[in-house]
This record gives sequence, structure tokens and C-alpha cells, in this order.
Amino acid sequence: MIYRLPLACTCFVATVIRAVYASRQVKFDVRTSFSENYVTTRIIPVDVFDLVVFGATGDLSQRKLIPALFHRDEQGQLPPEARIIGTSRRAMSDAEFRAFAKDALEKFVEEKSRTDELMERFLGRLSYVSAEATLDDGWLKLEQVLGQHPERIRVFYLAVGPDLFGPICDRLGTHKLVTPQSRVVVEKPVGKSGASADALNDEIGKVFPEPAIYRIDHYLGKETVQNLMALRFANALFEPLWNGMHIDHVQITVAETLGVETRAGYYDTSGALRDMVQNHMLQLLCLVAMEPPSAMDADAVRDEKLKVLKSLKPITAADIEHSVVRGQYRGGPSNNGQLKSYLEDLGNPDSRTETFVALKAEINSWRWANVPFYLRTGKRLAERVSEIVVEFKPIPYNVFQATAGSLKPNRLLIRLQPDEGVELFLSIKEPGPGGLRFKHVPLDMSFAEAFAGRQPEAYERLLTDVVRGNQTLFMRRDEVAAAWRYIDPILEAWRDSSEPPKPYQSGSWGPTAAISLIERDQRTWYEPHVE
Repeated sequence: MIYRLPLACTCFVATVIRAVYASRQVKFDVRTSFSENYVTTRIIPVDVFDLVVFGATGDLSQRKLIPALFHRDEQGQLPPEARIIGTSRRAMSDAEFRAFAKDALEKFVEEKSRTDELMERFLGRLSYVSAEATLDDGWLKLEQVLGQHPERIRVFYLAVGPDLFGPICDRLGTHKLVTPQSRVVVEKPVGKSGASADALNDEIGKVFPEPAIYRIDHYLGKETVQNLMALRFANALFEPLWNGMHIDHVQITVAETLGVETRAGYYDTSGALRDMVQNHMLQLLCLVAMEPPSAMDADAVRDEKLKVLKSLKPITAADIEHSVVRGQYRGGPSNNGQLKSYLEDLGNPDSRTETFVALKAEINSWRWANVPFYLRTGKRLAERVSEIVVEFKPIPYNVFQATAGSLKPNRLLIRLQPDEGVELFLSIKEPGPGGLRFKHVPLDMSFAEAFAGRQPEAYERLLTDVVRGNQTLFMRRDEVAAAWRYIDPILEAWRDSSEPPKPYQSGSWGPTAAISLIERDQRTWYEPHVE
């Protein structure tokens, strides 16, 4: 029994009333109060730009950047004059790069979107310059190409390893390619510790001023993440309850079913704490916990996120045993036979790199005193899912008879993937005669069902935000530093410990110690699709 939830507060309240009292209805769709055809997107074209993608022949470019730019072109958001210039060390002609891009589109874009006219228009925007990041080879050619339109917005996207951020920025400065209209986009990880992040930011900052640096986190571009802010700050329903008086705890889960696959080399130098917690998960925590900003502009939002990061209670070496769990996946059965362990995938039997982390975070603030935030992330887990669960406190007193059944706390579920949407779990009377029997059911808003048509991917939104100069969804340098101040002591405690990561079987929800982490507080992990 599923109840559909739009975000409008007044309709939501009416829905709750109707759902509770219309107990004889088996199904109820609150979208009957809306037009059946939702307006999903208002297309606003961006200014003319030149986008230079360093690492243009790599995996990120193929899977995400090229398809994202194609979809924005498909929607008419890219002006006719906009150019996309691929750059990497590989020797390649314009025609060969367009063939590479065409292959990427055929792999990662639905066939119905790939009309001959759209493909021709998009591929016509592409050109290619071979350039060495650490040498001067090819840079004069890039100067000539960009010099044709010095007045345009220039976006330099560094889809390369962080060790190349500094050398590329240095050459952009040396060859005078940075104009007042230039922006640089850097992918995570920004460093492997607070000290290395500072050094990396110093290198980039020698060439680009802070307002021109866009540290991208694709999780912040997801539709549901932004709807979290809409739920909180555009509706009178939730914000009065958004505090420790009414919320019992918060869970943030980012789970993957895949192992390290082809990323084993990179992953072994990073691990789950650096790869996921320091950036993605702490950013999600900030959006849940932040105070209302004074305005919905970049610095006002980021100021409030920074306050959250600064308010996180430090996890010291003495706290590690009870507050943090690190794990490493072992082999397990699959539909295609036996899965390898992380050590077998890596080919190194001595690695102590974690593929799973669970931790209990606490925020020292008036709003969140005594409200724990439980974070967990890992590879080879039972299900691919990213979600935020806000569990409210139970009712103070149950006036109903025991025959009605137990009353579960209300729960708000914000699902980032695979199916973006929002669910609010309520206890209602089960339809039928014979007295009260309670059932815990979700009022559900699935984006795919509620809004007609295809929903833009995160990179589509973030790339156009860069062109517009909107930094709201990008991390500021002081945010990065504050996040590392929270993570560094955990890494140091692990380095000083002789205890290896706790093993867990592929296809499970992680080590049993992660269950103990939350259950010693008389709580339990929310398992997707189990109510």
C-alpha cells in the first residue's frame, strides 16, 4: 500500500488527513490534486563558453562528462558558439576525438536521444589538442585555439589525478591562459590528508583565485540532495521538528555492490574513509544538519556547512573502538561463481586498506545535542543504495490497546540512488473491520513517477553551474580543511594500531562490529525495502 507524496506542504497535510481517515481505500494517489503533466525543467541557456577537459580520453570523460554535455545540448542549454576542447597526452586528431566521443554517447546515452541531427550538432562542437601536463608540448596549440575568443568564459576541467592539478595549473598560468572569466574544476580527492590538501590548494591558488576554483562533488548535484534543502527551507512542516527535541538519530548510507574492479591501484592508496566519508558523506551530513542560511547564495550556504564541520565532536584515538569500524571485504558467492576478496582483487595479501567504514558522528550544537549521526559506506555490500534516514522520536505515550500492534517511530527517507525520491513513514489504521490494527506505510514521492521525462544527471547541473559562476554546490577551501581536521585523527589512530580491518563477506551489510556500533545505543540500521 503506497501513498504518493508531492512536496507541496499544504497538499501533504491534506494527504495525511485523507490517508488516515479514508481507511477503506486500498490505494490512494495524492497526485490527483495536480496536473498529470509535471513541468520538470525550465531550460535557461548559459553564456557562450570554451570548456577544456584535461584527461578527455579517460573514464570520467567517457562515462560522465561527454554524456552530460550532450544532454545539456539536447535540451538547448548550450549556445551554438560554445566549444568543447579535449586535451590529454595521447596523440589524436579532431576526427578521432569525435569518434571517441561518439562511442561514449552510444554506450552511455539512450538511443532515442541520439538523433542524427543532435549527434552532428554536438560532435561539431568538439576539437582536440594533445598536451603534456608536465611538459610544454602542445601548449602553444592550446594558446592558439583559446586565443580565437579571449572574451569568452573559460572552464578548465581537470579530469586527471590530483598529482597533475599543480602542474596543469602552473602551465595555464605560464601560458597566460587564465583570464578574469576563467574557472577551474577539480575532482576529489583534494589531498590525502589535511597537510597534503593545503599544499594542493596552495598550488592551485597560485594561479586561480578562490572564487574561480570549483571543487566538485557529484553527490551535491543530485536532485534529491537539493530537494533536502527544499524540504527543510521551503516548507513549514519539517523545520520546526528538525532538532534534537523531535529527531532521535540520523543514518547516512552509501553502499555499493561492486568491488574495487579496475580502481584497485588507486583505491589501495585511498580507502573508504578518504574516498567517501571525507567528502561525499560529510557533505550530506552538513546539508542535513546546517542552520537555515540567510540567503540561498553560495557563501551563505557554505558558511552554514562550515559551522557544522567545525562543530563535529573530534574522534580521538581513545574513541576509535566505540565510534568507528573499518572493514575489508572477503570473497563470497555470486550468480557467476565465487567473488574474490579485496586482497585477491588487489593482488596484495598484506594490504590494510579499508573497503568499509561505519562511524558515529556527534555535533556539538544546541540543535543537535544528543542526536547521533550514523554513517556507513562500503564496497561489495548487499545492495547498491545511497540514502539519508531521519528517524523521529517515538510518541511519548501510547493510548491504543496492545491488540492494535506496536507503533514504530516516524521516519523520513531521502533516497539518492538508485531511484531518487522521498518517503515519509507513518503509522495508520489498516483498512478493514475488527478494530484498530496499525500498519507502518510510506507516503512516497518518486521523482521518476512524479515528474514526467528524463531527470538530469548530477554532472549536467554542476557543469552548467560552473559556466554560470554559481558555487553553491561546490566546496570552499575552508570546508575541505575542516573536513580533514575531523578525518585526520581517525587515519592517524589506524596507522598507529596493529589491528587490521575487520573482515566481512561480500554481499553482506559489513562487519558485525558495525551492527554493534549502532545497537549498543538501542538503535538499528535501516535496511532498504525492509519495513
